[in-house]
Amino acid sequence: MADILTPMQLKALKRAAISATVASSVLLLLSSCSSSSNTSDSSYGFSKNASSVNDTSHSLWNGAWIAAGVVGVFTAILIMWPVFRHRRKKGDTSFPKQTRYNVPSEIAYTLIPFLIVAVLFYFTAKDESKITKVQPETVAAHNITVNAIQWSWQFTYNDAAVHPTITGTPEKIPTLVVPQGESVRYTLTSSDVVHGFWIPAFMIQMQTLPHVTNHLQFTANKIGTYPGRCNILCGRNHSQMLFKVKVVSPADYTTYINSLKAA
Repeated sequence: MADILTPMQLKALKRAAISATVASSVLLLLSSCSSSSNTSDSSYGFSKNASSVNDTSHSLWNGAWIAAGVVGVFTAILIMWPVFRHRRKKGDTSFPKQTRYNVPSEIAYTLIPFLIVAVLFYFTAKDESKITKVQPETVAAHNITVNAIQWSWQFTYNDAAVHPTITGTPEKIPTLVVPQGESVRYTLTSSDVVHGFWIPAFMIQMQTLPHVTNHLQFTANKIGTYPGRCNILCGRNHSQMLFKVKVVSPADYTTYINSLKAA
């Protein structure tokens, strides 16, 4: 059986726990400050300004992580405090005071989580309504239909009168070409089961449902190639249901559309 810790060992263990708690708090604050001061790179894993959605989602994303960090540190302190502060002292054979209830504490641990959830819900609903707002089809600069199939994607470019369609396979990943700096209206459908149209770098995703049409509209701001995937388990080859998003200049996008017409 392990020996009982001496008072000196208890004090050292208590100091170590307090130091670890303080260090984690400082690290959290420093990481949030460094990410907020560097607006040209990334924030908590997401590139800023990659799309019009990022501009809306970043504050919500950062705020949620900061709130989670504060709650985590506070909870750790509440756990460690009674462990060391109310530890039974050597030679003490009395039983601790028994308390049936504590009204202020019960109100606090009911009200505080409710307020946290309410605040997060408010900002989430506000940003979601802004992200999912779309213009009429006749007003949008470009219109692309995204159809999900087991287990790949079809992209139909409605800008061209012939409506050319790119159909991919798990072996041949399709590429969705979009113009930089110009708004695109996406019509999302599914031929079979529920899928998820997800572009992680753009902080955007929406379900594609059979017999239901969904819509998204956003602007890609940075030229480059970004990975996309289905983020809803949809069958045997779900992990292979991938696509690429290639953001090009408006002139290159026009050239691409013309090449689809010719083909």
